[in-house]
Amino acid sequence: MAYQEVKDIDVQEIPVIDVAPLLAPGPGAQHGLGRVADAMLEASQRIGFFYIRNHGVAPEVLQAAAAQSMAFFRRPAQDKLAVRVSPKHRGFIPVGEAKMYSSARPDLKESFVWGLDVNAGDPDVAAGRTLLAPNRWPAFQPELRGALNRCFDDCHRIAWQLMRAFAVALRIPEDYFVRSIGRPVSRGTAVYYPPQEPERGDDQFGVAPHTDYGCLTFVHQANVGGLEVFGRSQEWVLAHRIEGTFVVNVGDLLARWTNDRFRSTPHRVVNRSGEERLSIAMFIDPDNDTLIEPVCEPGETPRYPPVTCGDYIRGRYDKSFAYRGA
Repeated sequence: MAYQEVKDIDVQEIPVIDVAPLLAPGPGAQHGLGRVADAMLEASQRIGFFYIRNHGVAPEVLQAAAAQSMAFFRRPAQDKLAVRVSPKHRGFIPVGEAKMYSSARPDLKESFVWGLDVNAGDPDVAAGRTLLAPNRWPAFQPELRGALNRCFDDCHRIAWQLMRAFAVALRIPEDYFVRSIGRPVSRGTAVYYPPQEPERGDDQFGVAPHTDYGCLTFVHQANVGGLEVFGRSQEWVLAHRIEGTFVVNVGDLLARWTNDRFRSTPHRVVNRSGEERLSIAMFIDPDNDTLIEPVCEPGETPRYPPVTCGDYIRGRYDKSFAYRGA
């Protein structure tokens, strides 16, 4: 038995976009925004994914998030289960409780999910009007909360600038995708992958092939690679770990919002390294009630009906996580 096949492309074939111009307001800011927008559009159309560097998230922020996450995953099972995932999708998800499609074997991973830090008394949360929910921070590891919240906040600062660049690439108002950013329903997920032996076969994945649900995903491959992308060449290619970068994927919700001018890209994880693997993924979305209506060019027909951000993501959760049906 063996792993699924993947093409080990040269790292030079992968677009790595310098997004520093998005973080440096000044006389040349608009020109810099346009250059980044054009590079993102070209990368999306040519290969289907890209990396960003000079993104403004400090190395020590990512290192702290990774170190605290790995410390959590190395705790005994009974400790982690004390913060088992809630019906609102916050907390620890053990191996076997996540699979991307009904025909897939459960993913070979453990996850810890968190979002905007709200409490149970929040009016929207108490009334059930939002995907926001209290996080399930472990009492035995108080440092985890600060490390992951700092990472969450810092990633959002560059994420909203990227969303502006997506709008510029489509020649629509720069603020079009960020008008409903007050209490975003974004999620962060720290993911632990044990070493995956070839004997498990080519139908076992760390994460089975899928597209992401929301608007935009950042992936920090903390220690080793393993992310594989089904690019525009219609073959699986290895998304190398590149120090100091995030891998950026367009999700299904942004594909809907742009009427598929930016398309979501299938991807998967196979941990062939023989080592423990950790990644931190940030799933960036606007507010719960943001109406997602396809942005069409003149004369173009919308490919999707309108849907709110919260309703769409909630429906995708229900199909992928075993605990949602419990």
